[in-house]
Amino acid sequence: MSVDQLQNYGLEKMDDGAISGFLATQSSGVLGLPTERTPYMIPISYAYDGNQALYFTYLLGPSSEKHRLSEQTDRARFLVYSVETLFNWRSVMLEGTLSEKPESEWDEIEQHLDNVWRPEILQRADLDGGVAIYEFSIEEQSGIRHTGLAPGFQK
Repeated sequence: MSVDQLQNYGLEKMDDGAISGFLATQSSGVLGLPTERTPYMIPISYAYDGNQALYFTYLLGPSSEKHRLSEQTDRARFLVYSVETLFNWRSVMLEGTLSEKPESEWDEIEQHLDNVWRPEILQRADLDGGVAIYEFSIEEQSGIRHTGLAPGFQK
């Protein structure tokens, strides 16, 4: 079924304001990078500038697949979703360009990165491989949500 067909069951398309508000209240999603065979998918935390960009911090190692693939492409997709119940969930799909930010520009985006959620293990990880910051510039966005009541509870 299409999104339009599912609107009869309470599914709603999110407008730009709802998408921006949702991105501002979340902290992680799934980054999809292209490969020859299938997309490379990785869960990752992000910072949102409140406008049109996300920032990802990569902990680098000698064989960082996400860093290698990020260097080979300039386009990516990012999925952010939240499921509270079977009848209350949101999903936002973003498409845009991905570029590494030079260290000389990190001070400009530091305010966005200060409160980024990171798993505890990554906060304690050895940083011998270094760190890279990537900017995901949002070019296309779409969002859907279902915030209805369970069947039998509707008026």
